[in-house]
Amino acid sequence: MMNIRKRIEQQVFRLNGLSLNEFDISQPPGDPGLFGPDSVIWRVHGDFAAMMCGGISALLLQMLHPAALAGVWDHSNFRDDMLGRLRRTSQFIAVTTFGNQQDAHTLIERVKRIHLRVTGVDNAGQPYAASDPHLLTWVHVAETSRFLAAHLRYKNPHLSLMERDRYYQEAALIAESLGAEQVPKSVAAVENYLQAMRPQLVCDERTREVTQLLMNAPAPSWQSKPVMHIMMKAGIGLLPDWAQQLATLPINPLQQRLVDGQIHLIAGLLRWSIQRGAYARAMKRMGR
Repeated sequence: MMNIRKRIEQQVFRLNGLSLNEFDISQPPGDPGLFGPDSVIWRVHGDFAAMMCGGISALLLQMLHPAALAGVWDHSNFRDDMLGRLRRTSQFIAVTTFGNQQDAHTLIERVKRIHLRVTGVDNAGQPYAASDPHLLTWVHVAETSRFLAAHLRYKNPHLSLMERDRYYQEAALIAESLGAEQVPKSVAAVENYLQAMRPQLVCDERTREVTQLLMNAPAPSWQSKPVMHIMMKAGIGLLPDWAQQLATLPINPLQQRLVDGQIHLIAGLLRWSIQRGAYARAMKRMGR
């Protein structure tokens, strides 16, 4: 039994940013990081299964913004290294959420330097820059709103409105550190923001091509391929209805129930298997 548990955990670590072995989340003892163990963000970002589904959904939503898509299209090797990109994104989330203060700031400064190099013209002929405060806000809101949606659907549907608002307030610290401005910090403000952004969002041939690449992303092993496929479906189901329609990725209620049932089984198995995830390592650092 221990052997199965360990093998599943190893498969997961091949997918996430901890496999890069660059930052030690278990050190130094007592450092609370940017948020500390009593934060809501530790709880929301601490569940691997929900975060994977939410992360896929976030990518699908982010790509509907022409400038966000152009940055990936022009400056990323996502076609050749989809798993590498996933690991680097996962590393950023894990270290800024759970890492010590110095490592979190190191990674934020690194990403800010990378953003300065990411400029160009999007598919509609509009100039873009990854360091643009408004674009940073879009990427952040698309991401955090899907992480929270996944947490509510697959981990804790009873998270109170006050706790959800606190999650957005805490997560905004990272976005603002990267240069985002006018970041919405409550459930109501996020919903209003997403509605206000809808006229700027499009689904064109580029969006569809990247969506196809994402849906057919290589899995780290043959055993994890069917799991990845179900998580991709869950990611689609976590999109707001209007975004599913815009991206032409509708999922009917029967399919949704089937996917939800499968994810709950997968999530249970992963929670049983993962003993040394970022949350556990950070809790150990805090002596909890």
